[in-house]
Amino acid sequence: MRSILLCNELDPAKRVYSEETLSYLYKNAGLEKGVINKEAVLAEPEKYADVDFIFSTWSMPAFTEEEIRSIFKNLKCVFYGAGTVQAFARPFLKCGVKVFSAWAANAVPVAEYTVAQILLANKGFFPCSYFQSKGEYFDSKKAFENYPGNFGEFVGIIGAGMIGKLVIQLLKAFKLKVLVFDPFLPDEKAQELGVEKCSLEELFEKCFVVSNHLANNAQTQGMLNYALFSKMRPYSTFINTGRGAQVVEDDLVRILTERPDIYAILDVTMPEPPISGHQFYKLPNCILTPHIAGSSGTEVHRMAEFMAEEFTLYVEGKPCRYEVTEKMLETMA
Repeated sequence: MRSILLCNELDPAKRVYSEETLSYLYKNAGLEKGVINKEAVLAEPEKYADVDFIFSTWSMPAFTEEEIRSIFKNLKCVFYGAGTVQAFARPFLKCGVKVFSAWAANAVPVAEYTVAQILLANKGFFPCSYFQSKGEYFDSKKAFENYPGNFGEFVGIIGAGMIGKLVIQLLKAFKLKVLVFDPFLPDEKAQELGVEKCSLEELFEKCFVVSNHLANNAQTQGMLNYALFSKMRPYSTFINTGRGAQVVEDDLVRILTERPDIYAILDVTMPEPPISGHQFYKLPNCILTPHIAGSSGTEVHRMAEFMAEEFTLYVEGKPCRYEVTEKMLETMA
């Protein structure tokens, strides 16, 4: 059995694969020490004909079907210790190579971040902090009166994929009513999750906090626009940890300008960061964070651990949890 750690950049591999996980893979997967990039593979392709497994993370190189078939003649699986595989997975899948992704591991901190923001938004944390930090105590107390808290309030989740489902599950610890927009969510699954399906329009009209978790594809780009934002309840909050391209950002700027009672918490924008001078920087009701919701610090080790666990399940002939199929790529982030 032979495995390689394949990344075009060294730093992501060093960050994601802890010494503990590497030791396990050295012993059990025949992982070779060191990180290999695409340039090295193409320079000596004959050296990789007997590779059984590829482990990777951010900066995984893309290969054509022809390259895969001619170089990785014995390859069985790619274990990707990160989230989206859209940039490289299809050629591998078409060559019969299984692809596994740690999207579920990366979903955990995103869901945790989102739930924290939802709870804070319902308490009026953002306007209260804004006024209080300027010494405007009475304005802060007055703003606080506009927020309902976290008992029985409506929260809207756009997209019930891996992250959306995790957010819903974490919210079960609180007495919140969750509405979901997701055309791909079966009614029986919605019932199992304890949520109510509805249209995007109804979700924006009813929910005090709306959180975006749509998959990033051509169909979802520009889906969230002024017509929807204009339906938001007084003092409500929009959270985006999905992708900036899903929001018509000029429309969001417009509604935030027209309605200073509404807040937007944006961990993603298009581009990232927003261009110099963008209105997002000037609006007091727009909270920007630099794409921090995903795995960071030691959280990234979870992604490599998930892939080591998938490898073990695969070689033991047990059902794997995070295999990616071509069909899944149509709706995955």
